[in-house]
Amino acid sequence: MSIQSAINKELFTPRDERMLVAVEVSRRRRKRMSFLPTGAGGDYNTFICVSVTNTRPHQLLITKVKQFGGSSTFTKRTQWTVEKLRQVNGINPNKDCPEFDLVFDGAVDQWVASSSAEKCLFVQILYHACKTYWEGKVGSLGKVVRQRSQSAPLEVGAGPSVPSPVSAPRTLQSRRKSYVPPRQTEFINCQPKLTAEACTMNLVIFRCKVFMNRLKNRMVANKSRSPARGKDVIK
Repeated sequence: MSIQSAINKELFTPRDERMLVAVEVSRRRRKRMSFLPTGAGGDYNTFICVSVTNTRPHQLLITKVKQFGGSSTFTKRTQWTVEKLRQVNGINPNKDCPEFDLVFDGAVDQWVASSSAEKCLFVQILYHACKTYWEGKVGSLGKVVRQRSQSAPLEVGAGPSVPSPVSAPRTLQSRRKSYVPPRQTEFINCQPKLTAEACTMNLVIFRCKVFMNRLKNRMVANKSRSPARGKDVIK
């Protein structure tokens, strides 16, 4: 089972959420947080995950997950709704790079992904998820405004205390003006292939690159352990 599948099964499935993507990251500027429980040597791995709730209305969530050294379990540290994600900064719009920033209300996280392909896959899936979420959000809010406008009563009377037919359109107009669309997540310094020109082919290419990178790392790790096993046999 892959790490992503393990995270989804352990943390998100029990909460009736579905994980869309996870990327392993490290801070560009490491923060010192002595209050965090750590394993041997204070080592831990950090993952940024994007998930969506299965129940309606759907919520899009960004979660920081940690796996401490010597432990096979995962710990959910922080979770934000997409409404609090103000900006995604791809750092370099001209070439692939592993760095990216996530700007939340009152916080800026500067990350380095384990590879450029991992970062590109994460940003592309997050972009599509945000686009789908915000389009649905704007459509549902606009529908509510139209329903309220259509249900506004039009009363006509002779007495001065009864509102005239002219006042109703003014009331509807003021309601429409008071409607403010939600502030959507901004994507800056991202390559066009990740946003405006994103397509299924790019997604497949990034997934292949991620798979090959993980396979390469696994082979290197197994090769580094092989000499140590040989020495133990000789002894």
